[in-house]
Amino acid sequence: MDDHSYYMRLALDEARLALPSDIPVGAVLVAGGQVIARAHNMKEALNDPTAHAEILALRQGAASLGRWRLTGSVLYVTKEPCPMCAGAIVNSRIDALVFGCPDAKGGGAGSLYKIPADNRLNHRAKIIKGVLEEECVRLLKDFFEGKRAVSSRQAI
Repeated sequence: MDDHSYYMRLALDEARLALPSDIPVGAVLVAGGQVIARAHNMKEALNDPTAHAEILALRQGAASLGRWRLTGSVLYVTKEPCPMCAGAIVNSRIDALVFGCPDAKGGGAGSLYKIPADNRLNHRAKIIKGVLEEECVRLLKDFFEGKRAVSSRQAI
C-alpha cells in the first residue's frame, strides 16, 4: 500500500468518529513521515461553524510543532476542502493537500475554486486528488442516505 492510501485510511477512520451527528470528514496531518494531528468534523458537537476537520487538524499541527507555518507537512482529507479550509491550507503553508473525493457543490481545491494552487496567492500547495475516492464517497453517501431515511420517517 502506498503512503497516500495509508494516510487516507487513517483519515477515513477519523471521519467515522464524526458519526452519527456530524458529516463524516476526517483529516490527518503528516510531517516527517509522522502523524502530528488528526481530526474529524465537530461543527455539531462544538456548535462551531469553523470546526471542520481540516481546521482542527491544522490547529493541532501548529500546536504540535510550536509554529503556525506548517511547511514540510501534508494534509490528508477525505473530502475536498471548502473555501474556508482551502484558505487555511494556504495560510498554514503546508506542502501538499491530498483528498479523497471532490465536492462539486462547495469544493475550494479543484471543483469550484482552486485556492491552494492559485498562482496569485503567496503560497501554493500541491494538490493530489482521488485517493481512495470510492471509499470516501461511500462514507458520505451512507451518512446522507441515513439522514434522508430519518427525515422521511419523521414526516410520516
